[in-house]
Amino acid sequence: MIQKMKKLTFLVTSKEYDHFLTDIRQLGVVHIEELQKGATSEELQANLALAERYKHVFSILDHAKEAYTPSHEFAPVAFDDMSQAALLDYVEHLNEEELALRHQLDAVNCDITSLEPWGEFSWDDIRKLEQAGYAATFYVCPTKLFQQEWRDQYFATPVSDIGGKLYFVTFSKESPDITAQVLTLPNKALSSYVAEKEEIESKISAVHDKLIAVNEQCRDTIAAGKLDNENNISLSKVHLSHESIADDAVRLLVGWTLVEKVPAVVDYLEHGHIYYELADPAFDDDVPIQIQNNKFASLFEPILRMYSLPNYHDIDPLPLFAPFFMLFFGLCMGDAGYGALILAVSIAFCIMKPSLRRYGMLGICLGGMTIICGLVTGTFFGINLATVDWDWLKPIQPYFLNDSKKDSFFGYSPMMVISVIIGLIQVLIGMTMAGCKAVKNYGFIYGVGKFSWVTALVSATILFGLPMFGVELSRTVQYVLYGVIGLSVLGIFFLNSPGAYKKPIVGTAMNVGSGLWATYGMATGLLGDLLSYIRLFALGLTGGVLGSVFNSLATDMTASLSWGIRWLPFLLILLFGHGINFALCMISSFVHPMRLTFVEYFKNAEFEGGGNEYNPFRIKKK
Repeated sequence: MIQKMKKLTFLVTSKEYDHFLTDIRQLGVVHIEELQKGATSEELQANLALAERYKHVFSILDHAKEAYTPSHEFAPVAFDDMSQAALLDYVEHLNEEELALRHQLDAVNCDITSLEPWGEFSWDDIRKLEQAGYAATFYVCPTKLFQQEWRDQYFATPVSDIGGKLYFVTFSKESPDITAQVLTLPNKALSSYVAEKEEIESKISAVHDKLIAVNEQCRDTIAAGKLDNENNISLSKVHLSHESIADDAVRLLVGWTLVEKVPAVVDYLEHGHIYYELADPAFDDDVPIQIQNNKFASLFEPILRMYSLPNYHDIDPLPLFAPFFMLFFGLCMGDAGYGALILAVSIAFCIMKPSLRRYGMLGICLGGMTIICGLVTGTFFGINLATVDWDWLKPIQPYFLNDSKKDSFFGYSPMMVISVIIGLIQVLIGMTMAGCKAVKNYGFIYGVGKFSWVTALVSATILFGLPMFGVELSRTVQYVLYGVIGLSVLGIFFLNSPGAYKKPIVGTAMNVGSGLWATYGMATGLLGDLLSYIRLFALGLTGGVLGSVFNSLATDMTASLSWGIRWLPFLLILLFGHGINFALCMISSFVHPMRLTFVEYFKNAEFEGGGNEYNPFRIKKK
């Protein structure tokens, strides 16, 4: 539900302005509108840059905390005398030091990799041979291409054979004529590089210890500084959100507050003798949005935010968005076993990560619906429960809605027909919401044309659809439905643009023309919208078929083995196959329900979005 807002316009003298902002900030219920779009200042730019530094520092500390443990018990470091700026500099310096050490470690590892095939040898001995006139050259070539005459001509000496490649060295007074790759080796012994590597790793470990010390002893201090900076940013933005009038003697400020917060704001303004105006939002105002729903619908708010918040003139889609998205997810997954897996992981997530419990509860809802849909269709980890020869399951097997009942609905799969029916219901609900939106914003007469479409489609569905399922309608009911459809046609053709009737003749022509155009759009668009919902059936069927294929592969490919050794490859094939299938189903079960909601549903509901979230000017606290 979109919360009602009130518009506040303040006129404050420049002398009282700072004190006024402090009081409004303490109240913490007024959203300040930005009157100077795109305005900035050096102070704001500096605070924004500092915010990026805080973000970077916390990412460094979080990485150190998660990826490393202290290499030893280290004594607490004295950070008490360090300022916020010094702490940020210290962490950033440690990070730069680690990056430099990492580059050095990469270089040393490359040198070690180059020398490992040759083992430990003395470069002093090599140089003595060179002084005697015998130049040492290092080569590598495929083992089978090594030629024995190289031994006689150039004293070629194989050193190691690794992965089909032979590493050898030659000693000769002339340049060898050898078709092999010449290698240039680092100029120190392997042991010295190994020792250097250990020294660098020790330094990196020491840097990590310092980062962990900072995280344990100063994280709260840095977090407090980050919070202060965020408050400074909001204050800087508010300073840029007023307009100066009367040669900067008076400041004009526009704000918004929730209707239930108005008494507290007005009480302060009256006692402070601040001039203000309180008004309802004008239609063209950019009103901030705050939505409030029950606990169930609120779980799906992050998914809605991926599209957009509603604007102030929209109808909040969340109460109806949530159950449909949950149902669509369950139908796309379509496997009770996968649903049980999602449910188990989500419950564990709620227990182990209380801070992210909201997402765990969302997973519980989606997993629970997947179990229900999987049991309705009779699929459990790719097993078609309608065909298995299990005595305890036989009494309920006829009730599974699966593809084996191809002739249940006019030769079509029951789930295909059900998917289209679900789509029709959601589209009709969307059209009803569009009518409610028109009534909310313009008045009842503006919603009649949209409600007429819903009434006509529902009546036509009952009149022509029910007999197809064997339901006979009495003659009286049929006449009533024909009458309702006729009245709906009048609404469609004569009340789709009531505002045009300011000029009766032109208005009538415009309404009839709009009605014809809307009829053409409905005839072509509605069919396409409904066919889109077949994906719910197709994706659920595909997931079940793939799961069944992997079950068959695991059974058939290991059939010749005894169970003493068969269980391992059998289990590996199942885990690998169902792992791939589960991942694909998860992707599809998020993407396609969002597509159906964001395209078909929002289009028919005339959902615009683009809402600016209500963010009152206040002091942020931990």
